[in-house]
Amino acid sequence: MERSATERADAALTDPVTGAPLLDGVPRQRGGSLAVPVRRATVVPTPGPTSPDASRPLARLRTLRPWRLFPTPTGTPFTFAYAVVLAVTSVFTDHADPSLVHALHQASSTDVAHLVRSPALVLIASALWIVGGITSPYAIGFLLVLTGLERRTGGPRTAGVFLLGHVLATLATEVPVGLSVWAGHLPDSSLHRLDYGISFGVAASVGALAGLLSPWLRWPVLLGFGAMLVEDLIAFEDPMTNWGHLMALAIGISTWPWVRRGRRAAAPGSSDARTPCCVSHTGSQRVGTPAPECRAGAPSR
Repeated sequence: MERSATERADAALTDPVTGAPLLDGVPRQRGGSLAVPVRRATVVPTPGPTSPDASRPLARLRTLRPWRLFPTPTGTPFTFAYAVVLAVTSVFTDHADPSLVHALHQASSTDVAHLVRSPALVLIASALWIVGGITSPYAIGFLLVLTGLERRTGGPRTAGVFLLGHVLATLATEVPVGLSVWAGHLPDSSLHRLDYGISFGVAASVGALAGLLSPWLRWPVLLGFGAMLVEDLIAFEDPMTNWGHLMALAIGISTWPWVRRGRRAAAPGSSDARTPCCVSHTGSQRVGTPAPECRAGAPSR
């Protein structure tokens, strides 16, 4: 009787399926482990150091397109149209009669005499000529700087920066000349000083563009260009114009808040949108099985 009861108790302490001994109703391991199936969850990777977001600067470097450094009719219409006008006037300057060219330059000069008579006309006309022709440093700077500025902030702001630097720097250099002549410190011939070109506008555009560049490129550009202007001022060949270049650069720097507000969105094809985690209706994450909100046509965040 006791043995039967013991056998029944031992049977109750064994797993009826595997025959493994039980301890307080819990399977015991004897000579090995029981194979218990475990469902593994699929882990969806999250953006890390090697994600596209972290390597975006490198990706941009790899996709650099050199032809975007120059103006195009659709990408930079203001710079392109202005460059065409400057090319035409430069070709005219090189091939027309020198006396006619000098007369046109004199009529377009933003000297004190012309600014008093027709300020708006000469301020516009003086910006249609390039001192030194189409191969001058300021002509090359015009193409590169205004193209970069317009691609980042748009045509209206680029035109505004250029005109602001051109007009304010011209007035800042010519008004003191007029006052000095009126006070008797300069001769009357200073009222007809020949002054034309795009250099003030280009200098202001350099200052504005620097505010849109990354810091590692912004400060070398400002220091290098500023050092060149200071060197020209120390040479004292044309102090009024050289002071005007420094003023125009400062005017361009003062427009940083304005041009930064007009910074364009990322170019098409470089969207920052991220695909949301796709979770099925059962709550388990599955790779390659997007949830309804992840399928085509659903908005991305």
